[in-house]
Amino acid sequence: MAKKYRVGAIGFAHSHIETNIKSFALLKDRVEMVAAADVPPRVPSLSIERGTRYDELKQAVRLYDMKEYDCYEKLLEENELDICCVCAENAYHPFVTELLLKKGIHVVLEKPFAADMKGTLRMWRAARASNAKIITNWPSAWSPGIRTAKELVDAGKIGRVFKFSHRNSDSQGPLSYGQTISEEELGAEWWYSSDQGGGSMLDYCCYGACMSCWFLGQRPVAAFGVKANINSHYGDAEDYAAIIARFPNAVVHLEGSWATVNSGVPAGPLIYGTEGTIVVGRSGVEVYKQRHTDKPDEVVEPKPLPAGRATLGEDVLNHLDTGEPLFPMIDLPLNLLAASILDAGARSAVSNKLELVGDEYWTIGKDPDLLIL
Repeated sequence: MAKKYRVGAIGFAHSHIETNIKSFALLKDRVEMVAAADVPPRVPSLSIERGTRYDELKQAVRLYDMKEYDCYEKLLEENELDICCVCAENAYHPFVTELLLKKGIHVVLEKPFAADMKGTLRMWRAARASNAKIITNWPSAWSPGIRTAKELVDAGKIGRVFKFSHRNSDSQGPLSYGQTISEEELGAEWWYSSDQGGGSMLDYCCYGACMSCWFLGQRPVAAFGVKANINSHYGDAEDYAAIIARFPNAVVHLEGSWATVNSGVPAGPLIYGTEGTIVVGRSGVEVYKQRHTDKPDEVVEPKPLPAGRATLGEDVLNHLDTGEPLFPMIDLPLNLLAASILDAGARSAVSNKLELVGDEYWTIGKDPDLLIL
């Protein structure tokens, strides 16, 4: 008989917590949803609107019949967990992850991996010392179009890839989807606080940082980053960010914006090769092979995701049951490389110089666990 996994949740700062929990809760015969607790915020939230931490915690407790705790330490004292979904503030990922790994609990973390390289290395070392794993969810990991584009690239459809570009879909901030929230309330949300790991660079440039490492199969070398606070004067975190990252044989352009009403173009990714371009667009995966035309030569219908591994919960349980590798984007090696791009981009935005992917904190070197080639 297959093992039944006990699942909990700690940290409700990120609104993706609901979909992460749901991906496990739907596997009813394999999962017992146990308990949930938030991590105390540095600044108390002033809003209870949809998508805020208060709302997300109450929804999880109500929808998935989880016991609510007001203290996550007490939750862990009173319950045995196999898996814990973590959606705390980015800056709080390291200490929550360390605590869980020391107890042998697998951590299912919402992207990005951590707020900086110090935190990233703390988590990496904790994972090395534990029998449990860190698994990082990316909504883009479950996109059939993106996976189909990768298959086309690997098959040589557009020759050698030399550029990768990605921007988020149009957004005016994480709490701009029908909520009624004042500027004073927004100013209290961690999203707009730099020291809590807020800002659009970590929120949105992270997607392309991870995807580019996967598509290119290379380790990043250096990055140049730009941050700007255009419309969010109630916080000190940027609402626009861009990173240009240098790889050994390619260039990556990443953009993250909370200040865009409508860009008029697909978010992508866009993958440029020596023999053409692939665009993950609205109508499918578009392949352009001819010059001076705006019509694709081919539109490829995305393939369905593999049965039994089509969601976060399914992929995690499959890995724990069988030992088969996780989907690469949610496993540790790619997430460490993605974190290194974000860290270099953030340092560059301060120094106004190109920064190497590797500073005094990047002490992993050529550890074989990090090699993805």
